[in-house]
Amino acid sequence: MAGTFTAQLATRGGRWHLYVALLNTGEPWPDHDFGTRTTVPTRAERSRALNALGYTLTDDAEWTWVEDSEVHDDPASPVLLIAATRVREAAR
Repeated sequence: MAGTFTAQLATRGGRWHLYVALLNTGEPWPDHDFGTRTTVPTRAERSRALNALGYTLTDDAEWTWVEDSEVHDDPASPVLLIAATRVREAAR
């Protein structure tokens, strides 16, 4: 499983969840649940969680954020925040 992958951090219902999208691999996606909290997991917390999953940020990795709606085309819908960055398998 060489190469780079996309890690995403998403919130829904007050819970923050981090996962590595292993598209086209047939492998289960590694994930970490930060649980219910009112603050966004810090960069350090995200890095530690990725390391625990066996991944590390790529050298040029930056977190990008997008906003989505829980219910498509409903302006009153709760907001979903999704962050993404590039990761690679950590050296073993």
